[in-house]
Order: sequence, then structure tokens, then C-alpha cells
Amino acid sequence: MTTLDLEHLVQPDKVHKSVYTDERLFELEMEHIFEKAWVYCGHESQVKNVGDYWTVQIGRQPMVMVRDKDQVVQVLYNRCPHRGVQLCGNQSGNTGQAFVCSYHAWSFHLNGKVRAIPLMKGYDGTALKTSDPDSSMVPAARVKSYRGFVFASLSSTGPDLLEFLGDAKVAFDDMCDRSPMGEVEAVPVMHRVVQKSNWKFFMENQLDALHPSVTHQSTGVAARRVEQRLKSDNGSAPLFFHYLSTFASSFDQWDSVQTVNFPHGHGILKAYMGLRPTDPDTVEYEGILKKAYGEEKGEEYLGRSIHHVLIYPYLSVQSPLQQLRCLRPISASETQSEIWHFRLKGVPEAIYQRSLWYFNLVNSPATMINADDLENWTKAQIGLQSNGGEWVSLHRNYGQDTEKEGVLYSNNGTSEVVMRNQFIAWKAYMLSAQSPNPV
Repeated sequence: MTTLDLEHLVQPDKVHKSVYTDERLFELEMEHIFEKAWVYCGHESQVKNVGDYWTVQIGRQPMVMVRDKDQVVQVLYNRCPHRGVQLCGNQSGNTGQAFVCSYHAWSFHLNGKVRAIPLMKGYDGTALKTSDPDSSMVPAARVKSYRGFVFASLSSTGPDLLEFLGDAKVAFDDMCDRSPMGEVEAVPVMHRVVQKSNWKFFMENQLDALHPSVTHQSTGVAARRVEQRLKSDNGSAPLFFHYLSTFASSFDQWDSVQTVNFPHGHGILKAYMGLRPTDPDTVEYEGILKKAYGEEKGEEYLGRSIHHVLIYPYLSVQSPLQQLRCLRPISASETQSEIWHFRLKGVPEAIYQRSLWYFNLVNSPATMINADDLENWTKAQIGLQSNGGEWVSLHRNYGQDTEKEGVLYSNNGTSEVVMRNQFIAWKAYMLSAQSPNPV
């Protein structure tokens, strides 16, 4: 291929291996997907006080999220307009009432506007003026928050945030509605993982219902044996074992779980893990929620059938377990993921501890789950760089899904419609990269 031939790269039931391995394609993805779409920056609770900041990467761009003196959350390019030095070198902190460059002490208000330039007389008679926007930090083109979750787009054009999220905004509604106060707050410590694989592997894997009973068999089967023994000996087993044993569900069970696939590549894997036991802690929590919202609305919130929600191309939200994973791609073969846990405001401590246990179980350095996935993605990245074949198959249940008003519903939980839908979105984004120049 001498030019970007999208019809060749992405076909209805297969894709070319280069979409996972080609660094030239990766650069186009950064420019035309990650630096144009709405990208998750963080939660408002990460910058509670004036001057609190959190640095974040959007595509290839270093950004900083900060709360200004008017309590507005800003997202700015993390760059001094003088000589280009990053203004915030730490991951997070409090910068006081202003950003001050560590190189030449230019300072900026928290909204990015220039505040002071040392020895300003040195610029007399030059083109540099403090009234010139080039003297200030550059803001993201658009910044919006939905239920406390902050997004930014580096493009001034395109759909607004709610249009972009569409029905997938239920990820944030479901999480927040599980709090009697309708709010969550970020737990300060996150897990950060660098995977030696393309970002698409992560996104495809999250709604892939065929892999768990294979990839996670050793964990799931072992947990089931312990769970069954405890139930036999004691009449019940802690919910912790159920979290693990469900990974070893049969192929037929996984095939019965539906995926719902939205425009823009977003999607939902419906619930498969029973998370409403009748232990005293759960009963107390459900009572608090129904007191806050009423019996009918409380039951609606508790009864949503959701396990995973994907916001394409970078976000995986497990709202019933208050977990969010965000991708920051590094190269075609390397991806960083940020994994966050959220506390439901106003719920008993036991409910928080239960979901925190799951968060650490699947994501911590001692994980028995995520490590299995990481190994597969690494081996896939290596395999796709071989001469063992040109194509990646997405044939499973092709032509057997149901489409209704632009939404694709799987009639089999293990259908690869998840991957096909994501590549429809990928192709749409990449159309803007079309040019006569070779890639």
C-alpha cells in the first residue's frame, strides 16, 4: 500500500494486521482520533481546591487539569509559551494561585492567562505583548464535565460531549446513581500499567465474552473449587470467591450474555456477575439507596444490567464496581493504562471495601486476572509482526447480529460484533486522514 487504503485495511469481517503494528498509522490515530475526540481527563474530585492540578496526556499532547479561582476546572496545554518548558513536572499537586515557570519565572493565572513576565522592559519595542494570546497558556479547545467526569477535546469542531457519549453515558449515570447522594469521588491512588501491545487489544478484550473462561481458567476454576468447598462446609462463601469463579463460566453461559454496540465505537457488555447478595451489608445499602430515591427508582438503579461500558477509543467503565480504566497510547506496540476506583458518597464502609477488594484483585501488581490478559496481548503483538499471515479474523457470528436504529445487538454473547463495531468507528475517524501523501 502506497496510500492509506481504508477499504483494504478494514473489511467487514477482517482487518489487516498493520492496524495494530504500523507506527505511521499510529501517528495518524493520535492526530485524527485521540487529538480530536472527547478524551477523559479525570474526575473533579481530583482537583478539589483552588490550585489543585493533575497532569494528563491527550494523544501526544501534555495537558494539565486545574481548578481555578472561580472554581472552574480548566484543561490547559502543559507548556510555557516563552521557551516551551512544562509548567507542571509532577503528576499532581497544588500550584497555589498561579503557575510559575521554573526556567524564567513567567507566571500565569490558573485559567492560563499570563500574569507576570520578569523584566518586562526587555520586550519594549518588540512584537511580544501580554495582551497577545501567544503570551498565555493555550487552553484545550473544549472542556466539559458530565456528573463530575471531566473531558476535553483538542478540536473546536465535532459533536458535543453528550452527543459523543450517546447512550454510553449510562456508564457514569449507573456509577453515580448507586450513591444515595448521586455523587462519587476518586480514590487518590490509582494503578498504572504499561502493556507491550497496541491499544486496540485492550478495547476489544473488554467486551470479548469468549476469552474469560479460557484466559482466566486457572483463577476461575481454582476459585470455584474453594467456593464450593466453603459452601459445603459453612453453607455460604464470601462474595470475593464469586468475583473470581464467574470467570470460569462455560462457553454457553458466556454466549448468552448480550453486547450492545453503539455509534462511535462505544458498547456495553450486559451483567453476568451476580452482585446483589442478601448479606446484611448489601441489605443495609439497598435500604439507604431506596430511601434516597424511592422504591421504584432505587430498584431501577440497582437492577441495571451492566458489567462493562466502553467509551471508544480509550475508556472502560465497570460502573457496578466503581472502576474506570483509561488508555494513554505511547506507540503502536505500547500502551499505558490508568486504573481508577471511585467511592460512592454516602454508602456504608463495607460496600466501599467490597468494591475496593475487586479493584485490587484484578488490577494490582499481584493481580490474578489482568496479568493473564497482558500476556495474551503481548503475544498477539509479537505474533502480528510475524510473516505468519496478513489478516486478523473478525468472522465470528458475522451477519447474525441485529441492527436497530444504528445500534448493533449481539444475538450471541461471543459475537465479534464488538470488534467490527469498533473498526467501523476507527475507519470513520481515519477517513479524515485521507491524503495523496504516502503513509
